[in-house]
Amino acid sequence: MSAQPFAAACYHCGLPVALGTSWSVRIDGAPRPMCCPGCEAVAQGIVDAGLADYYRTRSVFADRAEGVDLVPPELALYDSATVATAATAGEAREGVFSLDGIRCAACVWLIERRLARLPGVREAQVNVATERLHMTWDAALCKPSDIVQALRGIGYTAFPYEAAQHGAQLERKRKKQFRQLFVAGLSMMQVMMYALPAYIADEGTMDASMAALMQWASLLLTIPAVLYSAQPFFRGAWSSLRARMPGMDLPVALGIGAAFGASVLATLRGSGEVYYDSVTMFIFLLLASRYLEQMARRKAARALEDLQRALPASAQRLAKWPGSRQATMVAAASLAQGDVILVEPGSAVAADGIILEGHTEVDLALLTGESRAQPRVPGDELPGGAINTTQAIVLRVTRVASDSTLARLVKLVEKAGQGKPQIAQWADKVAAWFVVGLLLLTVAVFIGWQMVDPARAWQVAIAVLVVSCPCALSLATPTALAAATDALVRRGVLVVQPHVLETLQRATHIVFDKTGTLTEGRPVLRHVEPLASLNAARCLHLAAALEAGSAHPLALAIRTAGADGGLHADGLHSEAGQGVEGVVDGVRYRLGRAGYAGAAPAAVWPDVSNVYLGANGTVLARFELADALRADAPEVVRRFRARGQTVILLSGDDQSVVSRTGAALGIDTAIGQQLPEQKLAYVQQLQAQGAVVAMVGDGINDAAVLRAADVSFAMGGGAALAQLSADCVLLSNRLSALDDAATGAARALRIIRQNLAWASVYNCVAIPAAAFGLINPWLSAAGMSLSSAVVVVNALRLRRMKAA
Repeated sequence: MSAQPFAAACYHCGLPVALGTSWSVRIDGAPRPMCCPGCEAVAQGIVDAGLADYYRTRSVFADRAEGVDLVPPELALYDSATVATAATAGEAREGVFSLDGIRCAACVWLIERRLARLPGVREAQVNVATERLHMTWDAALCKPSDIVQALRGIGYTAFPYEAAQHGAQLERKRKKQFRQLFVAGLSMMQVMMYALPAYIADEGTMDASMAALMQWASLLLTIPAVLYSAQPFFRGAWSSLRARMPGMDLPVALGIGAAFGASVLATLRGSGEVYYDSVTMFIFLLLASRYLEQMARRKAARALEDLQRALPASAQRLAKWPGSRQATMVAAASLAQGDVILVEPGSAVAADGIILEGHTEVDLALLTGESRAQPRVPGDELPGGAINTTQAIVLRVTRVASDSTLARLVKLVEKAGQGKPQIAQWADKVAAWFVVGLLLLTVAVFIGWQMVDPARAWQVAIAVLVVSCPCALSLATPTALAAATDALVRRGVLVVQPHVLETLQRATHIVFDKTGTLTEGRPVLRHVEPLASLNAARCLHLAAALEAGSAHPLALAIRTAGADGGLHADGLHSEAGQGVEGVVDGVRYRLGRAGYAGAAPAAVWPDVSNVYLGANGTVLARFELADALRADAPEVVRRFRARGQTVILLSGDDQSVVSRTGAALGIDTAIGQQLPEQKLAYVQQLQAQGAVVAMVGDGINDAAVLRAADVSFAMGGGAALAQLSADCVLLSNRLSALDDAATGAARALRIIRQNLAWASVYNCVAIPAAAFGLINPWLSAAGMSLSSAVVVVNALRLRRMKAA
């Protein structure tokens, strides 16, 4: 006898591990073999939760239950682990799970319906693009193991989300889908070779024995396609039946089973029609359509996945800097505010910080959508997640890794895609009823043809089951939204809430904050006026040299504008509230207030700051600094007005400043001196009058009004509270990204409507045609696959979104 083809026992459950498998988990410093992806997922989750002691202290292997209703006891460990994070409201818990087994949009409907029945579940949202489940539940009534158990009961595997593990699982699933597609394609081609002679032969030219031989050969070649390639359809149908929620796999499985069963019966009897060619073609076309659909979904969600995977796990801490440059590798999560770290070229910045040493360029593409590297020098801030591209730098941590810019964005990503806009909810409801109606129609058609032409009844009923495409109805919206979201992320727009594109398209009023939104939010040098013999450039370089060591916003503006002067100041001395003095090329200069520099005070606008340069009692120059308008603000305002939307400026600044800003941008309604509660009341008043309000802001004082608006946008460089309160974040900090979102919203809604219209028209034409016997089963399969493909390809056009 030959040896059993097993290499070892599964470290998790004890079952044999087949030779050639690659599933393993590193436990206690060594890779441990696993027999299947399920054991690997559970074991990895236990280790990631810090519960590896389970394997050192267990007395027996995990239970190997055959029934899908049982959950391995070790999953109860998740109930006290870090799967769930406490929400702000009492006993509410939130968690993210990876899902295995999602085949099409119907799975989303089935999973959400089943979980909604669990006691204590407040919200269950499946993101079909990323294949993740976002849950909110009452900790007193529900546990993570209850969620896993409920999902296993309907045929889906779930485990706590971890980015690398989730990606590996998706890749394994893709490979299996490809193998199933390959087997179906091979079967289809071989069966067609045997079916073709029967199609082209004249009546009476092929003897019965030859015809029977070809039928038996076709049967043997069809079996692999039905038993292996068609597994996803049969499993999905069985799961939906067990949950008493008929899904879209049910008519597909019935069509395959009925056609194959009728063919086998005809082959055994030696008389009647066989449909082996139609069955194999049907399976191949459906698998091809589903494979392309899932690849499209994952491609569309890749930008958000890349953002999540960019969180660095470690950092090089310089514990004794500047006395020593010895670096110690530490976990990024252990960094504290004030720590000094070394960031080497090609490495990601582990936490937000300020550069202490080194001139470099950084890649901010994941954070802002900006493709060009940005120069950074000592004194500049760097966000966590930025990639250092040029040379090593030393950074002082200002925010811990869990509160870094990238970490906050990842939290927003977790919220992105959790819900569904109204148009998607409508499509899901229609598709669910569609399946039930289709089954009833098939029965009626079969009975009708039994009375008219019994020989064709079976064939027509199969064609009706096969030709329908409820998948297109459910794919129409999520595929388009995933593609649009991906395109917007690459342009620096992170859509957090599902209704953003839909609501922005309907918005009647666009309300802007001023400082940090329409303006840069920081002073910039607007004008240099020489007042003596020195020219403007020399005065600017002198001022930049004097401000070399200052962190004041006005000093930063002057230093930035005159950074190329190459001058150096000695003996710098600052006087609080007045200015700074120092010696450049043997001359002592003063820079600061008018009186400090030797000038008489002058009246200025409320939004302008004047800084004076003087030497030996003589005023040499006046520097005019102000919060400048963003370069793209006029064009953005013009575009919204061109769309017929009312633009309003609502700010807490002085009314005269706000009025001038509004006039410069062509905004007719510019209201200043507004407290946060007054902003909120103004927006609510607009809403009470029937307006759909889009609010754009960046400060902490904008948080309340951002939450109250119908749809809201926060600037990427603004306050964290504003970003967490907004429905969408402009990561690039470009105001023109808001116009990109508006353009993307219009295109996405247009394509969604096109997809829904196509799916509806197709079903309205194809189903009656099949019911009247005008379409045979294999042509029905081609039509159904084509319908889904049209929807997916049309949606993917959104990935090529360009700013108008």
